[in-house]
Amino acid sequence: MRTTDRNVILGLYRSGHARDVLEAAFDLGITRLDTASNYLSHRSHEVLKRGAGDLLPKFSVSTKVGYFPEGHSLDSDRLRAGAERVAKDLGREPDAVLLHNPEQGCPAAETLAQACTVLAEAARAGLCGGWGVSSWDPRPLVGLGVPRPDILMIRSGLLVSIDVLEATEVLVESWRPSQVWGMSPFGGSVAESVWGRFDPRLFLKPSRSPTKVQAAFRSAYRLPAVDAVAVGTNDVGHLRELIDAMAYDVDDQVIREYRRLLRARRQPV
Repeated sequence: MRTTDRNVILGLYRSGHARDVLEAAFDLGITRLDTASNYLSHRSHEVLKRGAGDLLPKFSVSTKVGYFPEGHSLDSDRLRAGAERVAKDLGREPDAVLLHNPEQGCPAAETLAQACTVLAEAARAGLCGGWGVSSWDPRPLVGLGVPRPDILMIRSGLLVSIDVLEATEVLVESWRPSQVWGMSPFGGSVAESVWGRFDPRLFLKPSRSPTKVQAAFRSAYRLPAVDAVAVGTNDVGHLRELIDAMAYDVDDQVIREYRRLLRARRQPV
């Protein structure tokens, strides 16, 4: 099992990119931001530069390319141009550029390899500190080879299906990324009705009283095993609650039993 370091990344997918939230995140010890070229109607980089450009040197910033105003594309020329544009729009070179949801359209092995090579070359050219792949559904990527990425970013948490969990682990084994990051630990929102129907605190070792939100978030570091989890919020109180969740320990025996139950309930193909 990978060793987790309990890092929290502030994801900007659902964020308004408010300066006060970025300042509060840094004050809470969060030093990583994750965005994408298409977030905030393709204005994320420019809005960050304009409203918080002086704060960005305090953070490690990762972003993604693959979605363009005209749609998703793995075309090498478009990806190369997209990677070159990031630094200009952001006002600095990003620490990582990730290929955004390459499973769109179930790419051929050669297409995926070429797209990843473009980002690997961008990193070698100094356009970014590193590169990787961000995948919402990694199943179509199993069996496809890529240059070794610095980062693999995937969904994590109690709402991730066993098929996606196992596909992720196959990619980790075959691609050997330096880091694995999780995202969307609440499956969209802590307001989802599922969080009122069961108590995720059973996934933590006995301790003082965590909240359900904290238990669900902390469990996301083991489903699958990841080094960091990206979470988006505009609520500083919610962010503080998640930071406090790092004090709790996951019960790996319960996680193993949960995975066994997921496998037992797997729908036959």
